[in-house]
Amino acid sequence: MDPATLSQIRDAIRTIPDYPRPGVMFRDITTLLGNAQVFGHVIEEMVRPWREQRIDRVAGIEARGFILGGAIAQQLAAGFVPIRKKGKLPHTTVRVAYSLEYGLDEMEMHRDAVGAAERILLVDDLIATGGSAQAAVQLLRSLGAQVLGASFIIDLPELGGAARLAALQVPVRTLVAFGGH
Repeated sequence: MDPATLSQIRDAIRTIPDYPRPGVMFRDITTLLGNAQVFGHVIEEMVRPWREQRIDRVAGIEARGFILGGAIAQQLAAGFVPIRKKGKLPHTTVRVAYSLEYGLDEMEMHRDAVGAAERILLVDDLIATGGSAQAAVQLLRSLGAQVLGASFIIDLPELGGAARLAALQVPVRTLVAFGGH
């Protein structure tokens, strides 16, 4: 990616100090989403590494992963799979619990959302500790899907999430990295 585009993407992400608690630097992509040109660059850069591969479905993690995942799926001529918090999907689901910095949560997806051996790209806005992404990989694999990779706009490398996904043999692609939390 050219340096000017990278700079535009980085500059379009708003940082909110001390949210949701003191010491956290929240990386807000709503400002990026509101800029059509930068949003277009983000989608193109997130699609580029996968364009020549057969992707059957793009799985997006609630909620910003839905926005990105839908656009990426359309560009890759793939289906889209929502991975949601417990209790949000109306049909038969599979579920997994995962750790958060402040406790446990659960996510789920429809049992019939992916088929055995389907090729999946996992998408979300940010990789931090990797808990939700690891849970999503576990869900997808529990149904026999093959997770080819995971794509995020932002990496917070100090929190180690990308390394945790790589340990699961899931290649991780990110566009920008920020230090801290």
